Amino acid sequence: MTATTAPAAADADVVLKVAGISKRFGGLQALSDVGVTIRRGQVYGLIGPNGAGKTTFFNVITGLYTPDSGSFSLAGDPYEPTAVHKVAKAGIARTFQNIRLFAEMTALENVMVGRHVRTHSGLIGAVLRTPGFKAEEAAIRQRAQELLEYVGIAKYADFKARTLSYGDQRRLEIARALATDPQLIALDEPAAGMNATEKVQLRELIDRIRKDNRTILLIEHDVKLVMGLCDRVTVLDYGKQIAEGTPAEVQKNDKVIEAYLGTGGH
Repeated sequence: MTATTAPAAADADVVLKVAGISKRFGGLQALSDVGVTIRRGQVYGLIGPNGAGKTTFFNVITGLYTPDSGSFSLAGDPYEPTAVHKVAKAGIARTFQNIRLFAEMTALENVMVGRHVRTHSGLIGAVLRTPGFKAEEAAIRQRAQELLEYVGIAKYADFKARTLSYGDQRRLEIARALATDPQLIALDEPAAGMNATEKVQLRELIDRIRKDNRTILLIEHDVKLVMGLCDRVTVLDYGKQIAEGTPAEVQKNDKVIEAYLGTGGH
């Protein structure tokens, strides 16, 4: 069975709606009939124990994997996540659990690369360095600088990405994602490897992004971070959706307590 597009969503507040997502790898059923509805301005969490299918679901949404079945709509329009570059053009930007920056480029150049998704000059303009191309490049540079300021690392604009601290590299990835003007920002375990101070700073940044009416899908192992930050949460276990609701509702769910949170408290 192949993935299909969903009809336009009736609710204008819905940014991403996916339903019936299934994915098999050989004999392993990685996802079985999973779906989410994410509304504008929400931080939506996706949690579950190791092997639950979180990363597979994330990769399906962002075009790295093709689902065996399912329907998709993005801001009410049919959406087919068939390739990563098409996903970025459609309006979904993602970060990765393992940081993927251009190590030898400066922080500013890394953000400019993200912004080029929205450029219009094309190859001819770049080769001939037309006035339109130069004006667009200047605008891209200015916007990239603004985004570095927004995430708190403007002072490192001219530093090579590899020289930044781990936490600042995470911030740089988020700035690059924001540079694409996404409708949805998908963060893959952004707190992984962070110390306590960096996690507080990350939470403040995500909260700031949300307050600016941007929408975030968050995969994260840090349950405390998810429960304190997300508006709604979906819990996966063995590729199946076992709970969905507010953090308070999810924490009280018996299946979640058994599968993920443990019986000794939250």
